[in-house]
Amino acid sequence: MIRKARMADVKAIQKLIAEYARKGDMLPRSLSEIYENLRDYFVCVEDGGEVIGSAAVHIMWEDLAEVRSLAVRDDRMRRGVGTELVEACISEAIVLGITRIFALTYKPEFFERLGFKRVDKSELPHKIWTDCLKCSKFPDCDEVALVADFSGTRHA
Repeated sequence: MIRKARMADVKAIQKLIAEYARKGDMLPRSLSEIYENLRDYFVCVEDGGEVIGSAAVHIMWEDLAEVRSLAVRDDRMRRGVGTELVEACISEAIVLGITRIFALTYKPEFFERLGFKRVDKSELPHKIWTDCLKCSKFPDCDEVALVADFSGTRHA
């Protein structure tokens, strides 16, 4: 089940993100960052209430949001959890009136299946790079930038 994250989910979200951050696949997020941005997060929970996936939609500007911190437990991958989480983020952005959404990722094919198109990072506004300053790979980022425009799409 996909739902908005709650305070009780924060430590599980951080643990998921930390596993990917250790592998160099995403930026780590501190507990305080997750608490401060909790309203950005969605989680996927199993019947017992265990968090097995999370993703956030972060508003960058009046017309642009980012899908970030997409993490699914390794033993629950390839079951549609990531897709459902990203779709929840897209839907929330659209409800807020934001139809341009981007992602920076090492898995561009996943986002392309969801309607995102590869772009040169220079096409994104400089404002998005504030998180990048914390990254050990900055300024030699090797993530792929993708953008989707859902202005003509009806999303649930």
